[in-house]
Amino acid sequence: MLEFCVLLILRHRPAYASEMIAALKEARLIVVEGTLYPLLTRLKNDGLLAYEWQESTSGPPRKYYSLTPLGEQFLSQLSESWQEIAGTIYHLQQTNLLPLSK
Repeated sequence: MLEFCVLLILRHRPAYASEMIAALKEARLIVVEGTLYPLLTRLKNDGLLAYEWQESTSGPPRKYYSLTPLGEQFLSQLSESWQEIAGTIYHLQQTNLLPLSK
């Protein structure tokens, strides 16, 4: 789930870790750096993300992550899977397939 959320954040523009944490927090998903950094490293090692260092006006250089073409393809697959799961859950919420047990 977190992997999907990170890729969604990066689909429009590169971002550094603190920006991703802030975006996740805004979406009410609390993630700490100790969870995010290993995920970013794994996604990079899997060829889904790339990064580049950019100078910062307010401190040390920042590592900006972006989706690779493989990452964009993987995000598309995750999105399709998510739509199928969401459709199934919506269907189950709207129908009464089984009688309630007493």
